[in-house]
Amino acid sequence: MLNLIWPIFIIISFSYAIFSGNLQNLNSGIFESVDNAVNLSITMLGTMCLWSGIINIANNTRIIQIINKMLKPIIKFLFPEIKNNKKAQNEISMNMIANILGLGNAATPLGLKAMETLQEENNNKEELSNSMIMLIVLNTASIQIIPTTIIAIRSSLGSENPTSIIFPVWIATICAGIAGITITKLLIKYVNKRERL
Repeated sequence: MLNLIWPIFIIISFSYAIFSGNLQNLNSGIFESVDNAVNLSITMLGTMCLWSGIINIANNTRIIQIINKMLKPIIKFLFPEIKNNKKAQNEISMNMIANILGLGNAATPLGLKAMETLQEENNNKEELSNSMIMLIVLNTASIQIIPTTIIAIRSSLGSENPTSIIFPVWIATICAGIAGITITKLLIKYVNKRERL
């Protein structure tokens, strides 16, 4: 569908620019956007490299083990099906840590790795397990303490105070996380009850 929508938007934009005599403005806008995109990509790449490096260093120290221990009760509550699978628990906690640090794109490979491990444990390969659904919900809510990606974007766009977004991000992501977890737990309970009947 998007393959159809985007070309239509582009054709309409070019046609309107030609007929309204704004072709020069359109050209300027295109080149400005390209320049902004390159600057943003470089900023994001630098931020991702920094935090990925920090996570790699932390992974080779006891810090990750300490954080894993702190997250263990939360993971046991959210993922009761994998209480005996340490590999899955470690991968999920790494994914949660990356999300908490606001790494966004850097958290994605960790989430995919955790999802692959959960799929190995899944009895029905055609359907998502409860743990897989919960992992998707957690990644969508993406509870963040340090919204690194947003700060990098605001900084690259010339914000005077790029960190002023931190407190609103805490409120939004914590509310989204609580709502998502609550609804998911209730739906899992409801589906399990129906299957027993």
